[in-house]
Amino acid sequence: MGSLLALPQTHHFCPSQLSLDPLGPDWDCPLGTKDLEEEEGPWGGGSGLPPPGCFPGCWRQDVGLDCKGSLEGAEARAWTVHGYSLLQSCLRQAGLPETQDRSQAPRTGCPGAEVTLCILGSPSTFLSVLLEGGVQSPGNMLLCLSPAWLTKVPAPGQPGEAVLLVSKAVSFHPGGLTFLDDFVPPRRVTYFLAGLGLGPGRGREAAELARDLTCPTGASAELARLLEDRLLTRRLLAQQGGVAVPATLAFTYKPPALLRGGEATPGLRLVELSGKEGQETLVKEEVGAFLHSGALGDALQVAVKLSGWRWRGRQALRVHPRGELGAVADTVLALLEKLEEEESVLVEAVCPPARLPFPGSPPPGPQLAVRICAVVCRTQGDRPLLSKVVCSVGREDRPLRHQSSLPQTLEVALARCGLGEPGQVAVVRQHVKAGAEAALAAVLALEAGLSAEQRGGRQARTDFLGVDFALTVQGRALTPVALELNSGLCLEACGALEGLWAAQRPRSGAEEAAAAPLVETMLRRSAHYLMEGKQLLLIGAGGVSKKFVWEAARHYGLKLHLVESDPNHFASQLVQTFIHFDVTEHRRDEENARSLAELVRARGLQLDGCFSYWDDCLVLTALLCQELGLPCSPPAAMRLAKQKSCTQLHLLRCHGPPWPAPSLHAVPCCPLEREADVERAVHQVPLPGVMKLEFGAGAVGVRLVEDAPQCHEHFSRIARDLQGEADHPGIGLGWGNAMLLMEFVEGTEHDVDLVLFGGRLLAAFVSDNGPTRLPGFTETAACMPTGLAPEQEAQLVQAAFRCCLGCGLLDGVFNVELKLTQAGPKLIEINPRMGGFYLRDWILELYGVDLLLAAAMVACGLRPALPTHPRARGHLVGVMCLVSQHQQVLSSTASRETLQALHDQGLLRLNLLEDILVPGEYEEPYCNVACAGESPAEARLRLLGLCQGLGIDGPHYPVAHFLSHFK
Repeated sequence: MGSLLALPQTHHFCPSQLSLDPLGPDWDCPLGTKDLEEEEGPWGGGSGLPPPGCFPGCWRQDVGLDCKGSLEGAEARAWTVHGYSLLQSCLRQAGLPETQDRSQAPRTGCPGAEVTLCILGSPSTFLSVLLEGGVQSPGNMLLCLSPAWLTKVPAPGQPGEAVLLVSKAVSFHPGGLTFLDDFVPPRRVTYFLAGLGLGPGRGREAAELARDLTCPTGASAELARLLEDRLLTRRLLAQQGGVAVPATLAFTYKPPALLRGGEATPGLRLVELSGKEGQETLVKEEVGAFLHSGALGDALQVAVKLSGWRWRGRQALRVHPRGELGAVADTVLALLEKLEEEESVLVEAVCPPARLPFPGSPPPGPQLAVRICAVVCRTQGDRPLLSKVVCSVGREDRPLRHQSSLPQTLEVALARCGLGEPGQVAVVRQHVKAGAEAALAAVLALEAGLSAEQRGGRQARTDFLGVDFALTVQGRALTPVALELNSGLCLEACGALEGLWAAQRPRSGAEEAAAAPLVETMLRRSAHYLMEGKQLLLIGAGGVSKKFVWEAARHYGLKLHLVESDPNHFASQLVQTFIHFDVTEHRRDEENARSLAELVRARGLQLDGCFSYWDDCLVLTALLCQELGLPCSPPAAMRLAKQKSCTQLHLLRCHGPPWPAPSLHAVPCCPLEREADVERAVHQVPLPGVMKLEFGAGAVGVRLVEDAPQCHEHFSRIARDLQGEADHPGIGLGWGNAMLLMEFVEGTEHDVDLVLFGGRLLAAFVSDNGPTRLPGFTETAACMPTGLAPEQEAQLVQAAFRCCLGCGLLDGVFNVELKLTQAGPKLIEINPRMGGFYLRDWILELYGVDLLLAAAMVACGLRPALPTHPRARGHLVGVMCLVSQHQQVLSSTASRETLQALHDQGLLRLNLLEDILVPGEYEEPYCNVACAGESPAEARLRLLGLCQGLGIDGPHYPVAHFLSHFK
């Protein structure tokens, strides 16, 4: 009989009377009167022809569904036609045009260098993913209607793994446009998601195609077997996720290893059976104890059902009054005969749905049951994120099932049951969010402990999950109880809800498709796949603020070769090849580029790309790329962007067309190389003005000057104090200490971080900066995403984009600093590399986009795999700490160890920019401390309280003032 897990008597659950199985009409048939096995649908895997569909329409029937080189039998062909017809029906219901057949003109593409997101499955199940993919990555989201459209070929150098190629598919584009395409040569799939099923049919073919691929996969038969086992998932959710589940008694025959042993689970009793015969006495004893236990709470009925992969989507259940011990035991014994190894019979509590409104209020009508369906996705850092909640409402005596009830929003569903108070609805939504995200977190934790074989491949992961909840009352509090996990059914329900109004109105900016986070994850994993093993030459290692580079390189599988001036740099031990070379004398960049090219060739390095994120090395990098024939923006463009006065003066001459021209954003300035230039400049540039180093970085030496004497004084001070690289390493003094005077413009300051490829804008991220401590311009505070109105944000993005194009910067990741004035955006400067300080970290945290990976992809000539319209998942507000202002607290209450501990606890976000506490007149920030929140106000208040508690805030460093721009 094996071990028995104790059932505590104090755990009360009250799930509503809902059957969540996608069942046929025999859901409550007496056992023996009907065959329990009922096929699931087109991807259920059974043999035979597809079911007759409700596809009345007038779309073209002469489309080219045959795939060259692959013949389908009559039955397989019928399924392909069925899928195509279903797709056309779905598109028409969504108000979208019919698919255009362009298979007679095959697509050639860029083999091996493009993102290819491929779905093999039912169009109705995955329509929301397909449409969202067409928006986020136009032309790269593909639907395969037949396994014959795909081919697995052995992966060179990776025994046991295969590359997946797609020869034919329906491609999705913005506006819901779709095309039936052939690909010659076939496209290499970079992400694969398959609808899986049982039996010898297409589900099995899909499962085989998904197994042991080199590319990321979002599902596998092996993982699906685990998630479709109700007993396993209920125990997992209750134990690991702390999620409420129905009180359950389980009889399991030779349970899988994951169910053996372990701690007792409240509300769940597992009885291990060594055989299926002669169990009458045991079953009656266990059922009797369960029916009389306090675990059932107020439940008046119990349901008896089968659990296991084999019964997915084709089982019946029986509902019995709680008092009918004999009938329940007989049903269990009858079902035991049907068990195979690792399957179970479940007896679970069923009770009426939550009474809404609560007792004492007049009933709104017939008692209604509510099923809540939540889709949760894996996002950056393997964090679960709830993306959509959909409900269905029906009479309590008619169990609700997927695909048999209309989808509704949570607000509408609860209002129909008499609960319309927004605060109570928000509480229910928060409980659903917590439960769904905890469920996916528990699943991801389980997968992390599985081998590649157990997962179905090295790259197999669960990237999204559907969680079905029943709504009940526990202690007069509305509580969602998780009944089961699924994938396609919940996703389909969310897509159906979105489709209800898709044809009537476009989605607003506040709304997000249920599939949006999933598509972002598909793109992110595709980028990892495309870049794994790439050989990159990195020029300049940077300091402590760039330590993230080496960890990221390991994570992405990049092979880095480093050129660095410091022979003892810690990164020399973290790269494939270390080349010690003095890159600090930039007047010799052209000569150095030729020498480095010879060194690279001499070492036999086979490079895919070369890039730099270090200000001093950008022009050298462009010259070296030119020597080696690697992708990069032209050296002339890099020089133009690097020298600040040249940038402004060049853009002032760019009057267009097209209009608006870059000249609208440029600011008058005058270069200063010698003392005599200062007198000339004060008569050309309106004062007050700003003086700064031509090639400077980090706002070192930048100062507001009110009149001519201040200009002369500041020029003399810089000429005396900052003469060469040794005086302040890393701020561009290797280029000399020439300066410029530019007009001071009033307005709020902003950073725009851009990703460009082939002169096209792929992504832009705008952040707001707080007021500086004049007359200096060292950054004080920042907020992301921007709090500006959408029109003003768009003005900044377009201004930054036009300025980059005006300088010839066509490919790369660039940081553009601007001020938003009454007359529109004005350029401060262009940094032709990814944003420094905290920016890469914040953008990765909020948007899931890694600027470092994007820069590496551009350097390899690959279009970065980025969502077209990234959405922030929260807000960050941060403040800079300066040694000159915070030396005492940085050595005590806000020490590095204290800040790191708070970071590790998730109470703040720490970005170290320097590693030593040495004050100086020309200083850069020591660190950035930030807090997160669901709104800017929440993040701002948290940060202000933290700074006050740590001593960062003070009379000489008023944090509240620095944060005042973010209200």
